[in-house]
Amino acid sequence: MRLLLAELAPVPGTPESNAERIASIVRAAPADLAVFPELYLSGYRVGDRFHRLALTPRDPVTETLRGAAAASRTAILVGAPVASTERAGEVHNAAVAILPSGEVHVQVKRYLPTFGPFEEGTLFTPTDTSHPIAVGGRSIGPEICYDVFFPEVSRDLALAGAELLVAISAAPVTSRRLFERLLPARAIENAVPVVYVNRVGVEDGIVFGGGTGAWDSRGEPLGLAPVAGITTGPDERVVTVVIDPGEAARWRPFRPVLRDVASRPSTPAADGP
Repeated sequence: MRLLLAELAPVPGTPESNAERIASIVRAAPADLAVFPELYLSGYRVGDRFHRLALTPRDPVTETLRGAAAASRTAILVGAPVASTERAGEVHNAAVAILPSGEVHVQVKRYLPTFGPFEEGTLFTPTDTSHPIAVGGRSIGPEICYDVFFPEVSRDLALAGAELLVAISAAPVTSRRLFERLLPARAIENAVPVVYVNRVGVEDGIVFGGGTGAWDSRGEPLGLAPVAGITTGPDERVVTVVIDPGEAARWRPFRPVLRDVASRPSTPAADGP
């Protein structure tokens, strides 16, 4: 499975131009799956504008990405604000998967940071569940930034059949070393490959840290190949990596963590006084 990983800086507040850039990249460098950072379509520090910028069903921005996915035969995974379909006025921080078939799948972020410079808890509505997405006959598990710090998110996706975990992020440079430690651990404890795409650039004083990478089912780093012919700005890069999703099934008998977790009965909650 060939993945294109785009470590880019969006233009804040301009989903249309950011979507056009995605379209030009996947047309120039088709892959099985092209991955773009958290909130790439909108930018990260846009405050109340998230409500205006949030994607809706049949949104023109989504249609641009549908056309690009179909023309290039490339599935696209990108971060975006998405309008809630259940409660009017609420917005999700989400990973949006657009398949070449035209199907669109949304995974909402589960854990919203509300510390330091982060204000996501006041802007977005989280979810409590994660679901793998079928891409080209393979099952991928999307995660969003802070979700990686909660091992149950990766575990839920792995137990649900994800053969590859894909984490998208808008993490500052001060967090880079933490992700470099956590991501291989998530691969090891679930015996599943992991890829990570973080953005770069500066918004409202936050310097985003890059650090895009990929790890196999044993937590070993995988080589990234630069893509030629794509114009990139300062600190940006577009790379590819080849992942063998079937590797997880071959490796798990040697570290049968998921089998042992699934076979253990749940412990009932203790009764209160």
